[in-house]
Amino acid sequence: MMRLMFAPASPFVRKAVMTARIKGVFDQMTLEHGDTRGAHNPLLIAANPLAKIPALVLADGTQLFDSRVICEYLDSLAPTPVLYPASGIDRYRCLTRVALADGIMDAALLIVYEGRYRPADKHVPEWLERQQAKIDGALSVLNAAPPAWTGQPDGGDIALACALGYLDLRFAGTWRATHPAVVAWLDRFIAAVPAYDATAAVG
Repeated sequence: MMRLMFAPASPFVRKAVMTARIKGVFDQMTLEHGDTRGAHNPLLIAANPLAKIPALVLADGTQLFDSRVICEYLDSLAPTPVLYPASGIDRYRCLTRVALADGIMDAALLIVYEGRYRPADKHVPEWLERQQAKIDGALSVLNAAPPAWTGQPDGGDIALACALGYLDLRFAGTWRATHPAVVAWLDRFIAAVPAYDATAAVG
């Protein structure tokens, strides 16, 4: 049985769990809380010396970490559906969309962490504005040209859905008013992919 170190609100964890559900291998893993806020979490550090989530520990003890690595590994466990093309330009387009979505999540998390861990009088407005600009820039690109929807998500689609879900969770969906094409894309994803709602408690 695989063990996935998780935290309830992590969009990167949600990406891994959603991938596992779509691939039909979720019943092959257990979830173990990996609290990244503590100064020392032996269980998490044993799974990932960087003390970051998600971290996946295989039955033989192999440690896999970074959500991109974990998601590609999970994709390898069942032949269908294929979430990451094996080669060619389609693979790199998919991975680029993953990188874009992960960048949105990274910037959003940095904004959240600034508010959570630093006193208000220590906040640096210019730095927060820089993170928000990354999110806004990515959403503008996506709104102008939303990912093509074939009815079957790939890894890039899963990552983007998790990023948008996190913006809804932490920023009250304020992105929606100015990005209607992205909203429509997410609505199609949610309607077609039951794993989105099924992972709401995780992500």
